Amino acid sequence: MEPTKVQSEGGLNVTLTIRLLMHGKEVGSIIGKKGETVKKMREESGARINISEGNCPERIVTITGPTDTIFKAFAMIAYKFEEDIINSMSNSPATSKPPVTLRLVVPASQCGSLIGKGGSKIKEMRESTGAQVQVAGDMLPNSTERAVTISGTPEAIIQCVKQICVVMLESPPKGATIPYRPKPASTPVIFSGGQAYTIQGQYAIPHPDQLTKLHQLAMQQTPFTPLGQTTPAFPGLDASPPASTHELTIPNDLIGCIIGRQGTKINEIRQMSGAQIKIANAMEGSSERQITITGTPANISLAQYLINARFRDVAAMWNDPSSMTTS
Repeated sequence: MEPTKVQSEGGLNVTLTIRLLMHGKEVGSIIGKKGETVKKMREESGARINISEGNCPERIVTITGPTDTIFKAFAMIAYKFEEDIINSMSNSPATSKPPVTLRLVVPASQCGSLIGKGGSKIKEMRESTGAQVQVAGDMLPNSTERAVTISGTPEAIIQCVKQICVVMLESPPKGATIPYRPKPASTPVIFSGGQAYTIQGQYAIPHPDQLTKLHQLAMQQTPFTPLGQTTPAFPGLDASPPASTHELTIPNDLIGCIIGRQGTKINEIRQMSGAQIKIANAMEGSSERQITITGTPANISLAQYLINARFRDVAAMWNDPSSMTTS
């Protein structure tokens, strides 16, 4: 390996971090036997390649380094995936080779620049590289990131990643990014609006782990932070972060315990969280109601926590009728 660093096309040689979302099987392929494959990728590309811990069906692979090392790492990953496809096809009668697919995780605030006005940028990327590029419409759960899926030949993918890196460098993320963290493998009973619930009696109770997290979030992000002080959970945030919106779906038969008598409970949650909370009217034929929470990430977390705490209180009363108070 020559010590001289090759400038990549267009003189781009800035340090950048790209995050990839992979299934367990794909991660196993990248790590290789005794970690040999990932070790080789790190050495040959010069990029830092980190793989998130945890027994999760999905893992995050983070690639960091000057852009030329990132492109080399991506090329090695794309060719490895192609090799896996060819190997898996040797046992199957299929004749057409499926494309290699990679999923990037990109801050939502940069997705507009990737798509371009009226979809012009993404169209240009597809046409000039031959790769298929798709930006997910929704953010990944409990984050402000979106998945960007790239499919095609390894060569098309590498060209496409180069163009995406240019856009990301030209349009840095705005505000704070809440990174996506994949969920552990143990699946909760119900998943609604990105929130896990277990069923007790007739009520859905927030999953204990999630409650702890929400509680910690609420403690960290009380909206009563003195002005000018940074919220610990979102480094680099100023005193008035941009407003965002979060939607929850609540079964019709549970909505009453959130609203309370003559709206007392929902008003209390609004005041305590500082968030705007709108409850959609019941739709004909639907067993659920949409709740829209608007405010800073801190306000939203606190409102979610208070709503979940309300479920918990009601469930406690349901399980122990003697503790019932007028609520």
